[in-house]
Amino acid sequence: MKQTLLRRTFVGVASAVALRGAPGRKTTDRPALLGGEPVRAKRFPGWPQVRPEDEKPWLDALRACGWWRKQGHYVNDFEKAWAKRMGARYCVATANGTGALMAALNAVEVGPKDEVLVTPYTFIATINSILAHFALPVFVDTDRETHMIDAGKIEAAITDRTRCIMPVHLGGNVADMDKILAISKKRGIPVVEDACQAHLSEWRNKPVSTLGDLGCFSFQRYKNLPGGEAGGVVTNDEKLYLHAYGYHSHYRTPDENAADPAICRNGINLRMSEFQAAALTAQMTRIEENARKRDANAALLNRLLEDVPGVAPVKMYPGCTRNAYHLYMMRYEPERFAGMPRDRFLKAMNAEGIPVGAGYEELNKYPFLENTLNSRAFRAVYAKKEVDHWRERNHCPVNTLVTREAMWMSQSVLLGEASDMEDIALAMRKVQQNAEAIKRG
Repeated sequence: MKQTLLRRTFVGVASAVALRGAPGRKTTDRPALLGGEPVRAKRFPGWPQVRPEDEKPWLDALRACGWWRKQGHYVNDFEKAWAKRMGARYCVATANGTGALMAALNAVEVGPKDEVLVTPYTFIATINSILAHFALPVFVDTDRETHMIDAGKIEAAITDRTRCIMPVHLGGNVADMDKILAISKKRGIPVVEDACQAHLSEWRNKPVSTLGDLGCFSFQRYKNLPGGEAGGVVTNDEKLYLHAYGYHSHYRTPDENAADPAICRNGINLRMSEFQAAALTAQMTRIEENARKRDANAALLNRLLEDVPGVAPVKMYPGCTRNAYHLYMMRYEPERFAGMPRDRFLKAMNAEGIPVGAGYEELNKYPFLENTLNSRAFRAVYAKKEVDHWRERNHCPVNTLVTREAMWMSQSVLLGEASDMEDIALAMRKVQQNAEAIKRG
């Protein structure tokens, strides 16, 4: 699969040259892609960021030799700290974000013959967590303006097999939770929030992940709160917490003892290690500081891009009171750039030292889905007519358009200075003013 599906985030190419003009300055310099001098030679901030004080908790975990959660304390401490930060009663720390999604889906008893309503514009882990339970992902088309699931199309996709709605808070933006929760309440369908990219995002001043029945996070190396490979499930429901915990640890209890056989179900090992939790403990000390810097730089970049017609930051729903900006997402309009294809625009921007990349591709059309549905296991669960019916419903025309015009920058770009944001806008204006030459050249 292509690079955009192998990572949740775009990992920027090495950036490169210092600011050579103030905002609003008209540059007629030759584009770097055509042999001119790039706007930047200076790198944007890297990620993850490590400070000397980060070593202590990790070394403490190492030397204590309590290398799993029953013997150590870092995993338990992190669960309590993250639950408190989210305003939730419970947190289950998992080995990765995919494991968090799997545990949450198991908690609401997603299984064979079930359908989970989900966006086609997401990272593949969202879909694989559904397929891992032998359920079918039913794709609801994308809202072009926000790149979120189009909540207005959810109810039409519901059938008697719909077991769960899984909105994805993509890039730190937030799905339209007012509509989604209203549908959930009306139809009695659980909501599992994929907040894997939405650390500290808020809907009407409430942290995402606590809006639905369960919420899931990834703390993978590129995430706003990085722990290498790690994840977490949060919930306010004790029963769901115990089921999620049980699934992630061979159906043991939160004190890691054998569960009552009368309630025990299947489970696997998705436990977070003490080393991951120790790293997260250190990173948590500055998550708010970093978030505020992203907030300020995103607001500045939004204003600067008003002078670049043809590059539009994605919109937020009115209920989104905080965007975590794991990704700074944009829409590209080629007609404003002399008809230059998006990929050519991206090459021109990268040559100027600006790490901007394409968004996700049409996940609902990727061959892995057909390969999965044609596998021996899925053929044992689903009859041909059931799969054919799924194919008939698998059309997302707006998402096709979104995948052709979407682009983004990673969250670490927003940890730079105001002058770095000015460089981004300057490079875009430079490319726009030379669009015809770049398109031909």
